[in-house]
Order: sequence, then C-alpha cells, then structure tokens
Amino acid sequence: MQSVRRLLWSSATASGVLVAASLTAGGVPVRADGTAPTFTKDVAPIFQQKCQTCHRPDGMGPMSLLTYQDARPWVRAIRQRVETRQMPPWNIDKTVGIQKFKNDRSLSDDQIATIVNWVNAGAPAGDPNDMPAPIEWPSDQGWQMAAKFGAPDLVVTSPPWTVPAEAQDAWWRPEVPTGLTEPRWVRAIEIRPLTVPMRKVTHHALARLEQREDASMPRDLFTNDPNVAGDGLFMEWAVGKNGDEMRPDSGRLMLPGSKILWEIHYHAVGEEVKDAQVQLAVWFYPEGQEPKHREVLALFNAFSGSIPGARALDLPPNQITTTESFIPLKQNARIENFQVHEHLRGKGMSMEAIYPDGHRQMLSQVTDFNFNWMNMYIYADDAAPLLPKGTILHLVAWYDNTKANRQNPDPDQWVGYGDRTVDEMGHAWLNITYYNDEDFKAELAKRAALTASATQQQQ
Repeated sequence: MQSVRRLLWSSATASGVLVAASLTAGGVPVRADGTAPTFTKDVAPIFQQKCQTCHRPDGMGPMSLLTYQDARPWVRAIRQRVETRQMPPWNIDKTVGIQKFKNDRSLSDDQIATIVNWVNAGAPAGDPNDMPAPIEWPSDQGWQMAAKFGAPDLVVTSPPWTVPAEAQDAWWRPEVPTGLTEPRWVRAIEIRPLTVPMRKVTHHALARLEQREDASMPRDLFTNDPNVAGDGLFMEWAVGKNGDEMRPDSGRLMLPGSKILWEIHYHAVGEEVKDAQVQLAVWFYPEGQEPKHREVLALFNAFSGSIPGARALDLPPNQITTTESFIPLKQNARIENFQVHEHLRGKGMSMEAIYPDGHRQMLSQVTDFNFNWMNMYIYADDAAPLLPKGTILHLVAWYDNTKANRQNPDPDQWVGYGDRTVDEMGHAWLNITYYNDEDFKAELAKRAALTASATQQQQ
C-alpha cells in the first residue's frame, strides 16, 4: 500500500510539472488573434473568479490582486505558484476519483496558460476600458454566505480569550446558549474569527450542538463506532474553509434550549491579541419549511481505534508511514463532501467505497496535503456519492516524517496522535445525509435521470 501511495503521489506531482512546462515551451504564446494576453482583458477576470476571495485588503492572502498596480510587483511569484498548481490551493488529485465539485477554485489548463503567457509577455496592463467591474467583497466583519442568504438568523459568539505574544497552545471550551425557543432546521452555517488578527491566532474552531432529543428523532448512526469521533459536531472551521450549505432536501436540526459547546484552539504568533472571539452564523429554513432528510457532520479517523489514548497513529522518525480504517455505513447515505485534516507530517488521504456486492470505487484523493489550507471539497449535486447501507468507507492516510518534508519540525522524533500542531492527526470531515430505503431508491432514480440528461446534452 505504501508503494502504491508513493507512486500516485509522485506521478501526480510530475504531471503537474509537465503540464506547466508544456504551457511555457517555445517562447511567448499568444492569443488566437496574435496578441499577448493583458491584465485588464484576460487576467483580471481570472483573479476575480479564483483569487480575490483571499487576495484583497484584509484578506488571508499576503498581497492584494484587485488591480494591476497591486499585482505587477508579484508577477514572477504568481507565475511560479500557478505553474506548479500551488495556487489557488486545491489539493484534490485531478487524476483520481470524482472531479465535479460545487466549490472548485482550481485553475483550468487554459487559465494557467493565460496567466503564464501574460507574465512571459512582460505582464502588459492592457486597455483600462477592458477592466471588469470590481466585485463588492464583504468587509472583514461580513459573512461570505450573506450574499446568497442575507443576514444570518442566529449568531452565537464565543466569550473573549486573550492570546499572549508568547505562550503554549490553549484550548478554550466555553458553553454558550443559542437562545432558541422552538425547533428550527438549518440550511447554512458559517464560522469565522471576528478580525484578521484573531484569525491569525485561531488554529481551528469546533462548534458542538448540545441538545436533548427524544427517541423518535433521527440520530447520528455513527455514534459509538470506534472509528468515528465527535458526536454532536455541528460545524468546524480552519484556515481556508468557508461555510456549510445544505442541499435543498436536507438540513441540520436545532432544538429549543440548545447550547453551543466551543472548542477553540488558540496559538501565539509573537504579538498579543486581546479578547479574541469566534462567531457562528446560522441561516434557517423558513418556518414551516422542513427538509425531508437530516444531514450530520462526522469525523472519520483514518486509523483504527478511538481517539482517547489512540496509539494506532504512531509515526517512526525518518520514515513514510501509512494508516487506514474501514467504516461500515449503517444506513443509506449521500456523502456531501471530502475534507482531510492532518498536521505537519500529513501528506495525503484517499477515500474509497467498498460496496456490499464487493466492487470498489475510489471516491477522492488529496495527494499533496497542505496544513495551511484545510480545503473542503463539496461534490456537485449530480456527483455526490450515493452509497447503500452496508457500504464500507475505506480511508488511507500517509505521512512523511523525514527531512524531505519541508514542513517537518523534527524528523528525528517519534510522533503520535495529539492536539498540538507538532503532534499528528488523520481524519476526514464528512457531511452525510441519510435516507430510508424508499427515499434512497427515489434519489438513485433522480440521479440516473440527471446523468442521462447530461449525456444527451453532450451529444
């Protein structure tokens, strides 16, 4: 297994280099009309679509890419990051598994060629009249999902925590009432630290939903499974992740008297950040409009054994190590997304479905995991895996605890499971929607009709 994963990893990296080389070979390519790409006409639309979410004033990126003047000093770095597919951060393997995603922010080959050719041509500015209208991005205090859903219906804020300039990592676990007085179904959720300085000291934030449910209500069917942790998880945030939006027929249920139990991992960055806080925004379905299916958030370990005292994740020094786990689905399910969480030694993870009849399907693989970008890969509506009960999810993770891994703080150390950044983790965050047998058959029929329609359109 280890040699197979190395091969996949190496071949994918090599293919990215070959693609980049082919785009830049033979001098400076030009457009079909014989002219070189310009910023205003060709590059700015790409930056708006794929880059400016982070690269704008007060954004997560180190520089703004809103204007030509912003971008011009960085053109060589932009070309290098684009050629090697480091930016925009999208680490799903494009040669393995499902390739249709609702939030795909990767660049196409044509977009890469346009940016590379623009830089090679001397990064011409172009005609100012060709510049697209600027996007009105939300301020640092704004919510990404407000553009679609408006102001959130509920906001829960964690109590303040001051992060010293130098300190050990801290895990802040306050409990905050939601204030709900009636049951409500959730269609979208978003978490964000309040300000840019607070974002810098927030490693991650978990929001667990604590509420009393009666026996008739649908439950997380993975509860008590030894390979699954996080009963009651409602939302998770880490750098690079935005919010969760439920598909039209599914939602998460919040009950009267519920509370949010926060788990916020803070780490010092060399300057004090006072009264750091994290907020959870919730958008409800309209009253009286209840989705038919319940979606849950599950954390699936890519190693056997429960998290408390887990010894299955044990990385020897100066070695590449793989771990795996097998999780049986106890009910029909639609897998909504794939999100890998590892730390500094983590290099990738794959997710495979082993169906009840024995045939196997590779669903997704992150080949070159980057700790700085906890990407959530949300499957397109006609591509989200529909898995019958009895299907086994097979997770394989691999770790590089050698000096070849530039992120590795010390390759001579044994590394085990732990919450600190210098420790290691290996799990997948999955949003899952459950179906009874009748509804699952209907969903399969709907998917078949969508596939047939798409095939006819292509013909």
